[in-house]
Amino acid sequence: MKNQYLLLVLVLAAALVLPGCASRSSNCASPEVFCVGLVTEVGRLDDHAYNQAAWDGVKQAKSAKTADWIASIESVDARDYGENIAVFADAGYDVIVTVGSEMGDATRSAAGKYPGTYFIGVDQSEPTDQAPAPNLAGVVFPADQIGFLAGAAAALVSQTGKVAAVCVSQEWLPVQLYARGFQAGAEYIDVQVDASVVFHDEVGLEKTFIDPEWGAATANALVDQGVDVIFGVGGTTGSEALVTASKRGAYGIGVDIDEYFTLPVAAPRLLTSVIKNITPATADLIGRAKDAQADLALFPAGNYPGEVGLASFHDLEATVPAALKVRLAELNQALVSGQVRTGISESNP
Repeated sequence: MKNQYLLLVLVLAAALVLPGCASRSSNCASPEVFCVGLVTEVGRLDDHAYNQAAWDGVKQAKSAKTADWIASIESVDARDYGENIAVFADAGYDVIVTVGSEMGDATRSAAGKYPGTYFIGVDQSEPTDQAPAPNLAGVVFPADQIGFLAGAAAALVSQTGKVAAVCVSQEWLPVQLYARGFQAGAEYIDVQVDASVVFHDEVGLEKTFIDPEWGAATANALVDQGVDVIFGVGGTTGSEALVTASKRGAYGIGVDIDEYFTLPVAAPRLLTSVIKNITPATADLIGRAKDAQADLALFPAGNYPGEVGLASFHDLEATVPAALKVRLAELNQALVSGQVRTGISESNP
């Protein structure tokens, strides 16, 4: 499985992005050299989103001396996923990290083809109705907890007692979990808070994520009704709801990534974002893969639960009361530990 020169040339020819401080070659064919490669979903490493967070986890593993050599390939077309993964696998990389749910099928296929390589699928849910591939772990994040934290934060800062989530279609199960979690989190803080949810169900899934006009119009209508905090869920639809909320003087709460960096127009009124902690989960699984070289059972195949958390308050840091920050931090830890449960699940969204 671990070939050398020819395949290394292929790696360097395939738009490989190498770490700046590393030499330009490494003998990944050697059992003594632990190599980790990352294949992005379509986009750049510095996307301030999933690609960058996963790459930070890979770099963290390198800094911790878990990995000896790291490299990445930036995908420019989804049709290249399989070939990009194969570049690393054929070159003898020990671990391959793939990013995003759209890479799930390509990752599962590669895990079957390369049983001697460990695969980490970031934000990729593995089927639960069949035995998982022993060399594949999919990092999944609890959407209900993300919504719950957003709802709690909204209820804590609202002055009108009216908060809302603007969501893409509920035909996508995670969106139901975000939305119901949001309502449960607001109620957890104050049962008197009016936490409403608006779904974009009147269009198909191909449109619901990319309808910024609807997101803006919905946010405007909610602010007119007295809503002063909006949680935006799903693509440019949810993002535009946050931008509109900011322009109207309401607060926005981002989802999954720190949207402060991707929505500069909304940034001044973006309270926080509830994020998927991709970086530590990726670094941890790389370490487990290295341990599993001695004992395969040490690798947590199947769905690996990642944790969620709160991004910085950024521009609002000085205005958010310390007591509120402490309460949200404590609630986050209580969700992680299981001390607080949302009451929302995939079987009962």
